[in-house]
Amino acid sequence: MASPTDKRKYLQPETVAMLNSMALRARLVVEGYIIGQHRSPYHGFSVEFAEHRAYGPGDEIRHIDWKLYGKTDRLYVKQYEEETNLRAHLILDTSRSMLYSSGKVSKLNYANSLIAALSYLMINQQDAAGLVQFSDKIDSFIPPKSKPSHLNAILTQLDDEKAGNDTKIEPVLHEMAERIKKRGLVVLVSDLLDDPKQIMNGLKHFRHQKQEVIVFHILDRKELEFDFNTRTKFLDMETGEEITTEPWHIRSSYTDLISGLQKFYQKECRQHLIDYVPIFTDQNLDLGLTEYLNKRKKLG
Repeated sequence: MASPTDKRKYLQPETVAMLNSMALRARLVVEGYIIGQHRSPYHGFSVEFAEHRAYGPGDEIRHIDWKLYGKTDRLYVKQYEEETNLRAHLILDTSRSMLYSSGKVSKLNYANSLIAALSYLMINQQDAAGLVQFSDKIDSFIPPKSKPSHLNAILTQLDDEKAGNDTKIEPVLHEMAERIKKRGLVVLVSDLLDDPKQIMNGLKHFRHQKQEVIVFHILDRKELEFDFNTRTKFLDMETGEEITTEPWHIRSSYTDLISGLQKFYQKECRQHLIDYVPIFTDQNLDLGLTEYLNKRKKLG
């Protein structure tokens, strides 16, 4: 059996990236997170107990009523009312720019691991999770459900190698804001490589519809620091445009641009009560889980 220290290694994106199974990624990331916190995140959510039924293959051990077992010497599980505490739409950018990687972990790989872990967390606490994948349009849409079997429907859609076309975020956000009828939580996971003012227009549409919003801004560390030291060819992964230059010629203006972009999102999101979380692909995955659980706690 793995020690607690072993489990915590699955918070490291490079370790998780080696796992082909999204289900295994989701479970090990969450277990590593729980061990790191020395507590379970599965608490504080009101679910009404309904009745007992006989334990059967596939039932979760955590739902066994051990007191009743002590009295009857038979295994029964507690059934709960179908009460969904939260409906969450996980909106994932799968445009070509998300395939970029300066190391072993691409932005899409990191985003998939985060989405998998969030889905696992949500559904295991009886919240409803759904998945939207987009590039220049909505490529797939799985409505939120809270049934344990629904987790597999989400995880099988995640693919580290499969990307769509160019990035067009604003129309996707507007379309989803109109399609989501019930209030809940919207989680956008993207590198936000599109017109920032247009993106904010889309995010504000969700807020106008009374949705809670978290934005996970996924970037590779080199996209921020631009620490290329030799003459380099840069390729736009979406348009195919190329430029070859000495990095020091453009490093200062480039880093100012990226820093300004982050400050823009921080200011605009704060102003419109949107949680903005910049994350780099070399950072442990517990950062995203902590931000989500902090948000979930505020929502009650």
